[in-house]
Amino acid sequence: MNTIRSVCVYCGSSPGRDEAYIKAGHTFGRSLAKSGLRLIYGGGTKGIMGAVADGALKAGGKVTGIIPRFLINKEATETALDKLDELLITDNMHERKHSMFEKSDAFVALPGGIGTVEEIVEIMTWAQLGHHRKPIVFANVKGFWDPMLALIEHMSEEGFIHTAHRVKPLVVNDPEAIVAAIMVAGSSVDAPTEGVQSVIDKM
Repeated sequence: MNTIRSVCVYCGSSPGRDEAYIKAGHTFGRSLAKSGLRLIYGGGTKGIMGAVADGALKAGGKVTGIIPRFLINKEATETALDKLDELLITDNMHERKHSMFEKSDAFVALPGGIGTVEEIVEIMTWAQLGHHRKPIVFANVKGFWDPMLALIEHMSEEGFIHTAHRVKPLVVNDPEAIVAAIMVAGSSVDAPTEGVQSVIDKM
């Protein structure tokens, strides 16, 4: 049984220097909508974040934006936020990240900066600790994540990732293929998406 109903995306609130990044955002958002999956994202209406939301909304998709109050005027505009069918305003970044995790059945990292890296690494860390078994995807648009993937491989080879079997992010180069990869991964999960309780109890 497939457990995927909503997908969280982490990505830049800036457009980046290559138009392929914005295009990938639009494509991914549209793909989510066409597959009947809800987009869970950081609420930004600019950059790649805005492109993903725009792609989903224009294709008739459902979008949940989760944004800290202090970022509303920095990463978004109130007018644009009115277009989302669900908006959650948190008091801080910690609440935002926790809410995004709880509402999502899978996670996708599109190109972005330090914040994007921090968010997807945290999700990978929780997977390593047995907190969840939700699919994790690096949308490797034009090889954007190659350095990151090489670092993860290096850490593993040097003996610093001892539970690598719990952290197996999918690497998908084509934005059109991300949703299909998530659905396949979701259908093969053999345990509850909230994780293994015996491991969580030891955290």
